[in-house]
Amino acid sequence: MGFGSIWHWVLVLVVVLLLFGSGKISGLMGDVAKGIKAFKKGIKDDGGITPPAGSA
Repeated sequence: MGFGSIWHWVLVLVVVLLLFGSGKISGLMGDVAKGIKAFKKGIKDDGGITPPAGSA
């Protein structure tokens, strides 16, 4: 099968780096990290939400 072999993933990584370049990938990872931080902050800020009045 070979789907889980190390050489398969090395080849995939090389192709991705050639297509997108390292600058775009690092920028994308930075954006993902900012999104995760904003999500965590939003969850922390919304910790005291009460359910709507009609739902019991």
